[in-house]
Amino acid sequence: MTNGARSLQAALWAHTMSHFEDADTEETVTCLKVTVYHPSQLQSGVFQSIRFYSREKLPSSEVVRFGRNPGVCQYTFQDRQASRVQFCLQLFKKPDSSVLSFEIKNMSKRSRLLVGGRELGYLNKADLPHRCLVRFGQYQLLMEQEDGESLEFFETQFTLSPSSLLQENNGFPQSPIPEYGGYSPCSTHGTSPTEMDENES
Repeated sequence: MTNGARSLQAALWAHTMSHFEDADTEETVTCLKVTVYHPSQLQSGVFQSIRFYSREKLPSSEVVRFGRNPGVCQYTFQDRQASRVQFCLQLFKKPDSSVLSFEIKNMSKRSRLLVGGRELGYLNKADLPHRCLVRFGQYQLLMEQEDGESLEFFETQFTLSPSSLLQENNGFPQSPIPEYGGYSPCSTHGTSPTEMDENES
């Protein structure tokens, strides 16, 4: 083997090893998988603004808002019964942990938020369990967290469920969560209630 051939082989070997080392040292990213369901999702298109089945990467410092207002919320519901900002998620790191955790906060004055078996009123917040059913009105969101090493970024991935999530999450009340003021959205048809949003005049 000539010196030139040896040099080329050595360079290829070094490039290959460098590629493997980069692959080994690449940090995994925390992913929040959200499966959503609403009884009129096909007829009303309440989730039409959400991109399903693809992962979206976000900085871990970002506050993620869910609600009706696309100017404020990263993930929007096409529904007048949803508040402009329904709830938000924020990442934090516990002192005794090396991975990120999520905190959920109810931003709606007119809707109670059920997080697992715990009810959150306006501006109440709680740690989000690794697997948890979040509900308001007739909306059901099953949130599942996959831990990653990165503290700089996280990902979200949405899936649309064809059937109610309550069937596989026994122990949660089956009726819609009543809103403040006594309104209970028991029907997906008919006249929407008068908007009494905290962000509207």
